[in-house]
Amino acid sequence: MTDFPASSPDLGPAAPTQGSISLRLPSAPPRVTYAILGLTTFVYLLQMASQFIFGYDLPIALGAKSGDLIRQGQLWRLITPILLHGSILHIGFNMYALFIFGVGLERRFGHVRFIILYLLAGFSGNVLSFLFTSGLSVGSSTSIFGLIAAEGIFLYQNRKLFGEESKRAMGNVISVAAINLFIGFSSGGLIDNWGHIGGLLGGLVFAWFAGPLWEVERLYPLLRLVDRREGRDVVLGASAALIIFGGLAMLGMASVIVP
Repeated sequence: MTDFPASSPDLGPAAPTQGSISLRLPSAPPRVTYAILGLTTFVYLLQMASQFIFGYDLPIALGAKSGDLIRQGQLWRLITPILLHGSILHIGFNMYALFIFGVGLERRFGHVRFIILYLLAGFSGNVLSFLFTSGLSVGSSTSIFGLIAAEGIFLYQNRKLFGEESKRAMGNVISVAAINLFIGFSSGGLIDNWGHIGGLLGGLVFAWFAGPLWEVERLYPLLRLVDRREGRDVVLGASAALIIFGGLAMLGMASVIVP
């Protein structure tokens, strides 16, 4: 629920009394977020079982980001790392972050846009990791950084609705991203910060073109929020991210950019 001044110019005719007008924000239940949480946890259980049965982590061997194997044609390694994790602490932190950002974001983006965002951010992050880092890397943080970027874009593009609250929220989003990137750069290479940067950029590109853009329908007293984005905007946002990061992946495949 959000409140708007009754005399706000964005609402059309002023209300007959002073006060505020409450409008319920569009909201979808976060089923996709919970499904991703469950699937990622299940995959980690398979990793643990594999280590117990075979003595090594078979899912990581088959799905981790590896530049050499990607250049050999194993392109699925540009997306499968978002389901894999290196430790209980690793998956615990990432699933907590997914819950914190994913639940609210899916409520605003809806199921389809949210899963597209999550997958595109993961892909974008793994592409930059592929281009600029060597060795194996795993983790859903590429996708989660995309969610952080999308949250910031959503707040910025709908700032007229949220007023001063949007400035504070955007400041928090920027701080979270900056602190985590700083930790990554300070880790001595233990954290794949290029993956995080790629996830941020992928989420930013998609959300800029496809994220919810709310307007108030001026039919007072029956005011309601309407998302002005259409299906073609979602296609445009997804296409833009795929063209940019797919093109970069092709450069990497051709070894034009070599870590």
